[in-house]
Amino acid sequence: MNLLVVGATGTLGRQVARCALDRGYRVRCLVRNQTKAAFLKEWGAELVKGNLCDAKTLPPALEGIEAVIDAATTRATDSLSIKQVDWEGKVNLIKAVKAAGVEKFIFFSILNAEKYPNVPLMDIKRCTELFLAETDLNYTILRPCGFMQGLISQYAIPILDNQSVWIAGESTPIAYMNTQDIAKFAIRALEVPETVRKSFPVVGNRAWTSEEIISLCEKLSGREAKIFRVPLGLLRFMRQTTRFFQWTQNVSDRLAFAEVLASGNPLDAPMDEVYQLFGLDREQTTTLESYLQEYFSRILTKLKELGYDKDKNKKKEKKTPFKKPQF
Repeated sequence: MNLLVVGATGTLGRQVARCALDRGYRVRCLVRNQTKAAFLKEWGAELVKGNLCDAKTLPPALEGIEAVIDAATTRATDSLSIKQVDWEGKVNLIKAVKAAGVEKFIFFSILNAEKYPNVPLMDIKRCTELFLAETDLNYTILRPCGFMQGLISQYAIPILDNQSVWIAGESTPIAYMNTQDIAKFAIRALEVPETVRKSFPVVGNRAWTSEEIISLCEKLSGREAKIFRVPLGLLRFMRQTTRFFQWTQNVSDRLAFAEVLASGNPLDAPMDEVYQLFGLDREQTTTLESYLQEYFSRILTKLKELGYDKDKNKKKEKKTPFKKPQF
């Protein structure tokens, strides 16, 4: 099958491309910068330059394509807004997919998007789901709620570097999943006819609060976390302030999403029937414990080889060049 992966340089998209190639698919990737996407070519994927926000670049990318997996989303540092990429760009893509007669379309939404109409990214995901439902495409919607990969920069690295870990509001239990496992569901959605025109949660084996993740990181790293709690009111104030400036609108939208993470409402869903329908083994899904265990084991071994702790202790023991004053 000829497959187009959109957003293939992202955290999730690259795993989708890797999984598809491993399964023997002929993979084409729509990319904005071919230099940054060179690793995809090395893996065996075909690169085609294009942009969701430039509708005329999409038809050439879809020539000969039988299925599309859309894993694209805007980033906080992007010059384009969430509305431009995640709404206008996705509408362009869906229209182009329909015009090209593509057989299957896989879209990544967010779990419980319909419950947060005041959060831009969640509302846009919900609107895209509704837009898809109005088409005659053979689509499947997958709804993850958090990537394990994001926990490294959020918790693991600050704890290792003795920096503060920020927690906002009431801790929300989130069923994080490894993007490698999410990618497996995307590929299986292409192969299982019963997934057509349906939506499915794609979440981890259990939901974790921030405090539980921090405790696990402390246990695995042998280091104590410095926790800084951000009042929810401060987040709201920052969001209102950043909305006034065009160059900080993406930051404002991300801060709105932070309120979801601080709401205390669990992001989790039952998965037994989903595993059964997709023909995947739950026992082979990565647990958060094993994911973080592997990370800390690898990074602590590397730090030991580099003598990081030894050098750090030397710095602490270094005496001041100034003589102690005598009284």
